[in-house]
Amino acid sequence: MDWLLLFSNAAQEIISPTTAAYALAALGLAIHFGFTGLLNFGQAGFMALGAYGYAIATLTFGFPVWGAILFGIAASIVFALILGVPTLRLRADYLAIVTIAAAEILRLLFTTNTFEPVTGSANGLQGYKGGFEDLNPIPDGVYGFGPWVYNEYDWWVRIFGWGLVALAALITWRLMKSPWGRVIKGIREDEDAVRALGKNVYFYKMQSLIIGGVFGSLAGMIFILPRAVVPSNYQTSLTFFIYAILLLGGAATVLGPILGSVIFWVLLSFFSGFIARAVEAGWLPFMSSVQAGQLRFILVGVAIMVIVIYRPQGILGNKKELAFVK
Repeated sequence: MDWLLLFSNAAQEIISPTTAAYALAALGLAIHFGFTGLLNFGQAGFMALGAYGYAIATLTFGFPVWGAILFGIAASIVFALILGVPTLRLRADYLAIVTIAAAEILRLLFTTNTFEPVTGSANGLQGYKGGFEDLNPIPDGVYGFGPWVYNEYDWWVRIFGWGLVALAALITWRLMKSPWGRVIKGIREDEDAVRALGKNVYFYKMQSLIIGGVFGSLAGMIFILPRAVVPSNYQTSLTFFIYAILLLGGAATVLGPILGSVIFWVLLSFFSGFIARAVEAGWLPFMSSVQAGQLRFILVGVAIMVIVIYRPQGILGNKKELAFVK
């Protein structure tokens, strides 16, 4: 077994666009769940809106890159308002029910043949990257060292994606250090107490839902830059992966979602390569290639469980936040 190749492939996930997209989506979920206490189980829906909003705005309406980005952001804001208006005055579990259902409804709408000329139905969309490629300031060629050797477009995607993650992390850090952030944390701990102080809890929750949703839509845009838009990528399991990343790094932290995403994808890549080669070498004669593909998620889950057992507040979390996460 080529261990060097396994570790090299896993190391590539440290700066991959997928890792950046999940980090940004988890950062949005940290604003929802970690800091505000909103049980949003529909982050996959926000990512889908960002991805489809960008692609549709480019292909159907001919928007430039920045116009397509704003179109996707606007779609996520409308989605947040639709979800929040009827639920944010109710108990948190109502938001969980509505968001998980709404995200699945969105995915099915994108899949239906009725809107195929716009959404591509089950085949998805592609051919929307031209404008983004035109903005690439990197000359043609192959650059990098070690396992991180890519062409100019791949580097441009990574620079853009991780730049958005860094900007979102800075915005989140500044927000949580501001009076607005202190109100948000107070709502998480005891919204009745915050309401007694004269704060409009509903208004603050709505703001939190919108900001986290915008991060999710931007994550969806990063996610599709190296690949096509495919509706099957936005199933409910996507949100569960983001929650795993969030809890792994620390639910009420700024850097936790980023670190959690890196660890999650490095482990997933390593176990995926290891299991595939173990099957080829005959180490797992009782398993088919399909079964082996599912085993990687089991091993990643076990690794996350070990970390959670010994570090239940998350890698970067603190014990003050532990009571809420439980």
